[in-house]
Amino acid sequence: MDLDALARFIKRQKVAFICSVDEDGFPNVKAMLRPRKTEGLREFYFSTNTSSMRVGQFRRDPHACIYFYHKGLIRYTGVMLKGTMEVLTDQATKDLIWRRGDTMFYKAGVTDPDYCVLRFTAVSGRYYCDLKTESFRIE
Repeated sequence: MDLDALARFIKRQKVAFICSVDEDGFPNVKAMLRPRKTEGLREFYFSTNTSSMRVGQFRRDPHACIYFYHKGLIRYTGVMLKGTMEVLTDQATKDLIWRRGDTMFYKAGVTDPDYCVLRFTAVSGRYYCDLKTESFRIE
């Protein structure tokens, strides 16, 4: 399996699904805009609200997965990654993925206390295409 090709596939997708675990142990899924920054298949950075339910869930239980897919006319391709999600509030990381239009969501700008970064670190994954699946590890 070409892991670099999977990383390129992920970068082309506009939506990511992130999954957390709630206080009762059930999975919760949410669609988000694509990651702001990626490092291969290993690390993914998302922006979100510190006050969100999802941030609370990741602080209680960092187990997470993220999923990307593309549905063409006759082909469906999906990549699921399992790992952990960290909630980062340090200014250097917030500066790293900040974009000018983010003030629409975070009125106080890049220093807004309700702005934080989710960093997902993958350990393994599963790839699906053309009725075939393959699991892989991320070193």
